[in-house]
This record gives sequence, C-alpha cells and structure tokens, in this order.
Amino acid sequence: MPVKFTLNGKPASADVDSSTPILWTLRDTLGMTGTKFGCGMAMCGACTVHLNGQAIRSCITPISAAQGQKIDTIEAQAADKVGKAVEDAWVRNDVAQCGYCQSGQIMSATALLKSNRRPSDADIDAAMAGNICRCGTYARIRAAIHDAAKNLSA
Repeated sequence: MPVKFTLNGKPASADVDSSTPILWTLRDTLGMTGTKFGCGMAMCGACTVHLNGQAIRSCITPISAAQGQKIDTIEAQAADKVGKAVEDAWVRNDVAQCGYCQSGQIMSATALLKSNRRPSDADIDAAMAGNICRCGTYARIRAAIHDAAKNLSA
C-alpha cells in the first residue's frame, strides 16, 4: 500500500516497504537527490530534511512516519522565505568548500531560524551539533546563520 504525504508542497506517494528510510524513498524512488547519504546512523546530518517543519535525519526515519505528513527537502528551500535567506547567506559567506554536507547544514539552519530568528552562538552550536562538515567550515556556517537572521529581521 503506498505511503501518501506532501513533498515540497505537493501531494506525493511512494509504493515502498513502510520500513524504507525516507532518505532512500526520496533518492531512489522519487529522484530527489539533493538529500545526501552520509553515515546511515543519524550521526552526520547530511540526510537532514524537515518533517512537519522539524529537522530530522532521513536515513533512520522510516517512510511510514511520513504518512499524511509534510516533508520538505533542500530542493524546496529557495521557494521558502527563511530557506532562501539561508541559501543566500551561504553564498555571501562562501560557506561551502566540498559541499557534500551543505544540504543537511542548510536544512538544519533553516529549521533553527524558523523557530528562533535571533539565535546566539550557543543556540547555533546546539542546533547544528549533529551536522558534521569534514572541511571544517563551522565558523562560516555560524556567520552565515547570523547573516541570514539579520536579513530576515530587516
């Protein structure tokens, strides 16, 4: 029986085993390859998507959890005011180096700014703690989040 949900604002369904992780449903079944596989154990954050507005690790969350729910991926962030502000700040602050982790980083940053428009460094560190960047761009990530927050409040 297909799992039905909303994907990036549009009705979607996937006829996969209900235990299939959201990550593989997105990538392999629906062709949404912006969400990345990193560790497969919810420890690196590369697979972060939003489920009903909350940042989740899609590599360990079964698609059954999305039944009747709303999933947003990196592909939809440019159409969202906060997501667009984060993406623009990422470019202005030259955050990406290799870029592999960036979709997960952006999704976590967007979730943070949707719930806290004036995050402190400690708030940012807490929200981003589960996102690993092998290139070590953490200072630029923090600067970009502050930049996006400033632009959203202007």
